[in-house]
Amino acid sequence: MASNIAEGKGRYSRKEFAQFLYRARGSLLERETQLFIAGELHYLEKPAVKRVECQAKELGRILNGLTKTLQTGAMPNPEP
Repeated sequence: MASNIAEGKGRYSRKEFAQFLYRARGSLLERETQLFIAGELHYLEKPAVKRVECQAKELGRILNGLTKTLQTGAMPNPEP
């Protein structure tokens, strides 16, 4: 996820940056799925699963907010 965000920041337009944020969100959802599976298979204890789920949800909110900011034009174009 961090690599997608970093690569997007290095692009020349808000639109390209937003595309990489969408990829980061997809990666986050993949991680949430893997976390769920790990919990179901008892590879992780429930408190650990819940803690990471909360962190993932917060990161999702941050990504959504950043994406909306880019779409509204409130953020300047990324600098190369």
